[in-house]
Amino acid sequence: MQLGRVLVAVLLIAAAPLVSAQDRPSQEMVMDDPRIGLGAGLFDAEEAIWNLRKVANERPSESFVGVTNSDLAFKDNYVIQGNYNGIMVWDITDPASPSLEVEYVCPASQSDVSVYENLLFVSGEGFGGRLDCGTEGIEERVSAHRLRGIRIFDITDIKNPVYVHNVQTCRGSHTHSVLKDPKDDENVYIYVSGSAPVRPAEELPGCSAMSPDEDPESALFRIEVIKVPLADPTQAAIVSSPRIFEDLAEPPQHGPTQAERQELAEAKARGAFVVTLFGREILLPDRYVEPIIAEYFEAEEIEEPTADDTTAFREALPGMLAERFGPPPADDEVEQRGPDQCHDITLYPEIGLAGGACEGYGLLLDISDPANPIRIDAVADSNFSYWHSATFNNDGSKILFTDEWGGGGQPKCRESDPMEWGANAYFTIDRDLKMNFKSYFKLPVPQTNEENCVAHNGSLIPIPGRDIFVQAWYQGGISVTDWTDPSNVVEIAYHDRGPVSPERMQMGGSWSVYWYNGLIVSSEIARGLDIFELVPSDHLTENEIAASKTVRLDYLNAQGQPTYEWPPSFALARAYLDQLERGQGLSGEQIEVLRQGLDEAEGMSGDAMIMRLMDLLDEIEDAATASDGADHLKLKKLGSSILHKLGQ
Repeated sequence: MQLGRVLVAVLLIAAAPLVSAQDRPSQEMVMDDPRIGLGAGLFDAEEAIWNLRKVANERPSESFVGVTNSDLAFKDNYVIQGNYNGIMVWDITDPASPSLEVEYVCPASQSDVSVYENLLFVSGEGFGGRLDCGTEGIEERVSAHRLRGIRIFDITDIKNPVYVHNVQTCRGSHTHSVLKDPKDDENVYIYVSGSAPVRPAEELPGCSAMSPDEDPESALFRIEVIKVPLADPTQAAIVSSPRIFEDLAEPPQHGPTQAERQELAEAKARGAFVVTLFGREILLPDRYVEPIIAEYFEAEEIEEPTADDTTAFREALPGMLAERFGPPPADDEVEQRGPDQCHDITLYPEIGLAGGACEGYGLLLDISDPANPIRIDAVADSNFSYWHSATFNNDGSKILFTDEWGGGGQPKCRESDPMEWGANAYFTIDRDLKMNFKSYFKLPVPQTNEENCVAHNGSLIPIPGRDIFVQAWYQGGISVTDWTDPSNVVEIAYHDRGPVSPERMQMGGSWSVYWYNGLIVSSEIARGLDIFELVPSDHLTENEIAASKTVRLDYLNAQGQPTYEWPPSFALARAYLDQLERGQGLSGEQIEVLRQGLDEAEGMSGDAMIMRLMDLLDEIEDAATASDGADHLKLKKLGSSILHKLGQ
């Protein structure tokens, strides 16, 4: 992760409390979990797994090993994995033996990836990314060779990507989201979230870091919307810069924990690099100090630095950081400023909504006009440090947000860390499109000081009738949770490894994990690509898993959410029946009669099967009439699944 991102994330503001402390649902860590005490190692760490089966683990290739693996996109039988050195394309036709088909070296952090049809989009934000994909970087403050924005590749032949165009933006692209408007078959839209400092106008004309009050064209407090003509992607260009943060006040900070205060005191005592930025003291980890100090010594032509040279660097460091990130804002400005960027914007075009995870706020956006998103609602929470990503449930009645407290590069899942910080927050969405807070969930097992851990990216798993979420927690591993009841979120599966290093915090773990066509695929920052699948348990039946595998997608993007639709199948009907049994929505005798009827119908064909299914439908309708609430809705879904089976 780049220095600017982590520094900003550490310092970012939280927001006004949503609920009082006594109303917050409690969650405690589990202290006798198999994930505790796992042995460390890069490729030989000990592992713990529950209710999952590991299908494969593939290490990065030589060109990418030791460099951060970032996000994933999916197309057909391929997984496209971003890496700070470029992209890798894996063929997962045989998921037990993925084949690396493409190693495309093109450095730029973070190299987040998305696809649509024959196009691949890649984010670039760092200062060293080059237009020509060169590996030598860029030293100059202003350069005509720098790429900060979106790269566009033609992947008609996915094994031979062709770099066809790029769109430069003032703050680069930390992440991006691809929007296919259901009403527009000629274009796709890209929402660009940039979190880096504004580049000089000498490098990209029109870029301004002034406040919008001083310069209405300021690059702050806005996102960029790029329109990409599918017939000619070389004409892709920015078509709007919506200021979706307008009139949002800066929410208050929750401040450091007692453990963080103690860490700072100990760091100062041992002479570590503690700096003050934006009014707060932070400890710079060695991995961020090392490139800065090397740059300083090189500029000063110091080949063998002395203690005096190190002291001089320590004195120069605040100025160097101020030059990179700008001076701290004036006190009166700090009191009034809300967020000036989003991190992730999850687009759900089929319901016309998006969830914006935007520094100190979670936003709900109307995206019915793709080029002009409108903020509908905004929520804030003093427990959240950095609103990072969002996921809707399938029908759009709920949304969860993740908090990347510490920027992803710090251990934030220790026993001493608050369970409400670096967690997920869950909301229902009412008919007036207002978000209502319900609860938090954080990884329930403590991690060590050597493991970067905090809530990160994930996706829904299409279990019919339930809201199941698989999520990355960096070196906390991956966790599968049931948030059907958003006030009572339950972990139902996991996989975890020991730390990368037993001696120090070294970056690793799952950056992101997504369900795709029956598989759970994780981008492991240091260790490559992991593939898992669900196995039956007390929490998920074989029928529920089988029904989820009937959902097939042509493509999937990290920040683009599709509507899951289940084709008629006996597995679908049995899944609903299993759920009625789990929830005691029918008597044991009723469950057995319906199960037997489904077994009989599946063994029939033609008119005989139709008649048997109609008999079952009558029995289900009678049971639904006598029920109410959740059981009634579940019975209706069971009946609907049989009705659709009849219509095949």
